Formats: sequence, structure tokens, C-alpha cells
Amino acid sequence: MVRRSLSAEKKYTAKKRANREYQTPYGAIQVARYVYQSASGGKIHVPLEMSSRVIHGATPKFAKMLSHKYAGMSAQAVLDDLSTNHSRLISKKYLQQTSDAVSTVLQTKEKVWEYTLPAIKESISTVSISMDGAMLPTKEDGWRESMVGSITLYNDKGERQHSIYVGEAPEYGKATFMDRMTVEIEKIKKCCSDARYLGIADGAKTNWSFLEKHTDQQLLDFYHVTEYLAKASYAAYPEKTGKPKRVKWLDEGCHRLKHDKGAPENILNELKGLSRKYKLTREVRENVGAAVTYFTNNIHRMNYAEHTKNHLPIGSGVTEAACKILIKQRFCKSGMRWKQRGIKTVLRLREFVQTTGRWQQFWNKIDQYGVPCVT
Repeated sequence: MVRRSLSAEKKYTAKKRANREYQTPYGAIQVARYVYQSASGGKIHVPLEMSSRVIHGATPKFAKMLSHKYAGMSAQAVLDDLSTNHSRLISKKYLQQTSDAVSTVLQTKEKVWEYTLPAIKESISTVSISMDGAMLPTKEDGWRESMVGSITLYNDKGERQHSIYVGEAPEYGKATFMDRMTVEIEKIKKCCSDARYLGIADGAKTNWSFLEKHTDQQLLDFYHVTEYLAKASYAAYPEKTGKPKRVKWLDEGCHRLKHDKGAPENILNELKGLSRKYKLTREVRENVGAAVTYFTNNIHRMNYAEHTKNHLPIGSGVTEAACKILIKQRFCKSGMRWKQRGIKTVLRLREFVQTTGRWQQFWNKIDQYGVPCVT
């Protein structure tokens, strides 16, 4: 039996028909199938596996089940769940390899396959682009920072309509993360061209240099500002019994920032005055100095009053939550240490699971186009 390749450049000859075991949600099955190979050897082709969308020896339904569970649970937890609830026994290695195969398809096709937004009845007036880092434990280098980004769509009332999540394994320079964020932003701009694009981040210079290229306005994340003010409150009321006054001072400062247009400048002047107080501990004096520097460098990105008035986001709460959802909940459990490939595998899976609509769209494309050849 001879089969021509799609390119018609090679002829593939069927070898002897042989059985292979395939994994399904209901158990392993033996299937007799033909394997094709060219006369010069090399890669083999199995039409049965191509037409049935087999991924690492698993049917699409079982591969989907395994990778979804592995995105949310540790390997042992997945194995326990499969045994208890599905009467399925597989090895840890097979679970990880199948999940890795699914993740590799995601990565291979991410610039080619388009994913549509879920049905949104409200018109999108603002798109917030935010990024942050979260530390996770690696086997090679100890704790390293993994980048997380979010692209969030809001209506004119400031109500969140949809969020897209991007997570990237630790790397030096963060170039891959920035490239992937750029791709997602460009896709959103095609369908939300009339929206206001707002960049929200902490004070890192690399964040602003990226956001300035892609957004109309930039805003310093309100949550990070409150952290600096909380530490500076010890300069306002350094006494051991001064906690109630510190809390009140912080609450009033945050309220002013949200609603008073001149608050950033006034608070900066107040911080400068606190930095000149006598009898402050070295730690408190350093914290006040850091707050002064933080406000001075970012005061042009602290227009919270106008944003609050216009129902615009003032914080990267979505990204803060994404750091917990994508990173902390999965990678930072007791005793975990990760290799780079494992981080990338699980992060891709979690991105698609957490971004509404994408997981099912991906599997619809597998059904439509098949499983691409990946190396």
C-alpha cells in the first residue's frame, strides 16, 4: 500500500499492520493501524492518529481531561483524582508528557490560531493593560520572577467585561513575555480600535517603556502606592501605641488620592516634611525616603481623582489576582521546585483555562485542523 504526502514530494509505504495501545477516559484500548514511512526512512506517519486527533497516544477527550486537571492540580493530586473518580490508573510520567504535548501545541499555534472574544453586549470604552511579577521556586536558580500580564476590557461604567491573561516562565530580559503581550495587544486593537488604552503598573522602568508604546495613558498602580504610604505612616506616628492614628492617617491619605486632584503633590510635600523629623529609626527614615522618591518619580502617573470620577480603573487588581491564580496557587505549594520547561508547560495551560472561552476554542481548533506536527 502506497500513500502520497500532501506535498506530493514523497511516497510513503505502509509497513506491517500492528497494534498500538491508546489511552481513553474509559481505559486503554488496542487498535490495529497502518504506519507509513518513506523509502529513505525518517519520520513515520500514522493516518489513524492524524484523523482521530491523537495526542501522545491519548484520545482528544482524554488529553483534554489530563491537561486541564494538571493545569490546576499537582501531578499526585491528578493521579489520585483519576483513580478515585474515573477508575483510571496512569503513570505520573505519562500525565506530564501528555500535558506537555498539549502545551506545545498551544505554543506552536499561538501566533496562527485566532481566538474570538466571548459575546459582550456592552460596548468597550477602556482597555487596561497591566503587568507584574510573581516569584516562584525553581530547581536550578532558587526563587525567580515569573511575569504575568492582563488585558482587561471595561464598559463606560467601569465594569469589567473580559480579561485575557499572559504568563511567562522566568527569563533574563523578559523579552519573550513582552513579545507575547504585544501580540495579544495587537489582536485586541483590531476589534476595539475606538477604546481608550490605559497602562497600569508599578514603578519599574521596563514596564513604562513597554506600556508607553501601546497605551494612550499610563497610571501608577494604586495598590503599590498604598504600600509605600503604609510604611511611611510610622514616621507620622512612630509611637508603639500609635497604630490607630497610623491607620487613620493612611485611610485619609488613600481617600484624598482617589478623590482630590491635588492630593499627590500635597502628600509628597507632607512626606518630605516627615523625612526631616528627628528621632526616627533608621528603617523608618529609609522608608519615608523611598516613598518620597517613589512619588517624585511617578507623580505624573498619579491622576487617580480623574480616573475615579470617570469610572476608570486605578489599580492592577486584575493582574494582582492573576499572579495568585496563575502562579501562587499552582507553583508555590509546599515542597515544589520547578524546571523551566515545566513552568512554561503549566503556565500555557493555565492561561487558556483562566481566560474565558479560550480553552474550548482551542479544542475546537484541534477538532477542525488536527494536531500540528511539533518537535
